[in-house]
Parts: sequence; structure tokens; C-alpha cells
Amino acid sequence: MAALSDQLLVVSIMAYLVAMICHAVEFAFGDRSVVGRVAVRPAREPALVGAGAAVEPPPVAVEPLSAIDGPAGAQPDGPQPSGRAALAGRIAVVLTVVAAVVHLATLVTRGIAAERMPWGNMYEFVLAITFVGIAAWLGLLLRRPALRHLGLFMTLVMVLLLGVTGLVIYTPVGPLVPALDSYWFYVHISAIGFASGAFVLGIVPAVLYLLRNGYDQGKRSFPYSLAERVPAADVLERLTFRIHAFAFPLWTMGVIGGAIWAEASWGRYWGWDPKETWSFISWVIYAGYLHARATPSVKRTVATWIAIIGFLTMLMNLFGVNLFFEGLHSYA
Repeated sequence: MAALSDQLLVVSIMAYLVAMICHAVEFAFGDRSVVGRVAVRPAREPALVGAGAAVEPPPVAVEPLSAIDGPAGAQPDGPQPSGRAALAGRIAVVLTVVAAVVHLATLVTRGIAAERMPWGNMYEFVLAITFVGIAAWLGLLLRRPALRHLGLFMTLVMVLLLGVTGLVIYTPVGPLVPALDSYWFYVHISAIGFASGAFVLGIVPAVLYLLRNGYDQGKRSFPYSLAERVPAADVLERLTFRIHAFAFPLWTMGVIGGAIWAEASWGRYWGWDPKETWSFISWVIYAGYLHARATPSVKRTVATWIAIIGFLTMLMNLFGVNLFFEGLHSYA
């Protein structure tokens, strides 16, 4: 089962990679993306006549790509994805679903091999967090199909995270260390895991809100141009707040459960271990976000940036503390 789990991880990475390539095909050759619209945009260079007199050239007729691949006589009002590019995008979504299923199988077989829940070390925990993230992305995509072209960036992140996880922090299957052999292992880790997954989901509408808000203010350069077809800014901002309001109590429960577990294992509730310190820093920043969001005088963009900073501290708690600091949580 351990060997099967390792092989399934490779399969999931390859599936995410092929999905990323298909998303790149739609992004480059479709006409919904910035690349596609620029590619079919008619040239507007002035022509020189006589002694340097510049006149506007006649308009160049550009047949929409959708009219080539779509039904005869179809004339859509706005830019639509060409048939082949849209097919590549749909294939990318199917491959992402397949990759997510294989990703889940990687976790299940790992847990069977270890005869415990598959989050006993950093390698397993990152596998679990990334699965929660891709599952959240697929749920968001189900509700907002117009965000499909952003799957290019999501699958790219999955390939990088899983590749680094398999190559750098891989840990062979083994029993739990004595400090983790407790029922609090299930309470504390599950609460932190679900909260982290929710924060991963919450960062998506948070970033999209900032992009959409900038787009509504007239910013058309990259990356604001990506937000042309996302939902309205106020919808994204409310979704960000609701997700974080759901995740914050789970994170609080995880921190409190960790303190109780620390007293049972090490004889003290709090010792300012690097992992404990950064968990507390993340808790303070997320609490600051919820307070700022509930304060009418604070701009929504400022509150959203606080949420993004909180997510960065959570990543620091997950990766940086385990890789660069020594402490009681070094087994992670």
C-alpha cells in the first residue's frame, strides 16, 4: 500500500500537469482570455500618404474564432471561447477531477499502509491540505464556471506543491512518534486541517476581489485584466468574509486543542515553541481581519489585505517553521 501510494502521487502530479497544459491551450488559443483577445484584435497602425500625412486605415474585418468553430451564422454579442479551445478547457476540468480522485486515493492508501489517519508528518499533512484546496477549487468552479481559465494557475500550483512535497519532504511510512500517539491527534490535526483548507478556499475570492475591484476602477493591465469575467466585487468580498468567519472558530479550536495536547505530552500548555508562536500570530491576524471587516470605517480592500497576510503567516507556519526552525514540533 505504501508503494501504491507513492505511485499514485506520481500519477496525480502527471494528471495535474496535463490538465495545466490543456488549460494553457485554452488560455492561449481561446478568445475569452487576454491572450486570445489580443491575438484577434485588428491592427490600428496609421498609413503614411504623400508628404507624411497620416490617415486612418480602413477597418480590418476579423472573423471571430467562435464563428469558425461554432454553428453557421452564429454571431455572439461578446467574445466566446472557440470550439477547440473550449474543448481543451473542458478536458482540463475532467483531468483535474481525475487528478483529484487519484490524489484522494494517494491519501487513502497512505493511511491504510500506516494504519492511522494520513497526517502524521509534514509530507502527509501537505498532501491532505493540497487535496482540500483542489476540492475547494472544483466546488468553486462548479458554482462559477466562468472562472475556468484560472484553472491554469491552480493546476500550476498543484504541480509545484506536490512535486516539492514528493521530492523534498517525502517521509517513509512509519508509526506515530510517541508525542503524537494520543486521541488529541485526531481532534487537533483535523481542526487545523479543515481550517487550513477553508483558508485556502478563502484566499481565492480574496485575491479575485482585489483584482475585480481594481478592474472596476479602470485598471486594465495584468493581473487586473484577469478579473473581467469574475463575479461582482461585492459578491466576492462577502464570500471571503463568510469563509473566514467559518474557518476562524475551527482554527481557534485547533490552537486550544494543541495547547491541551501540549500539557498532556510535555507538561505545559504553552511554551512559545516556533509552531505555537506562528499559530498564535496567524490567529491574531485573522482575528484582526474579522474585526476590520466588521468595522465600517475600515475599507474593504484594507481588510482583505489583512486576510491575505494571515494566509501568508499560515504558509509560514506550515512550511517555514518546519524547515527553518528547531523546536518540539521538529518531527513534523
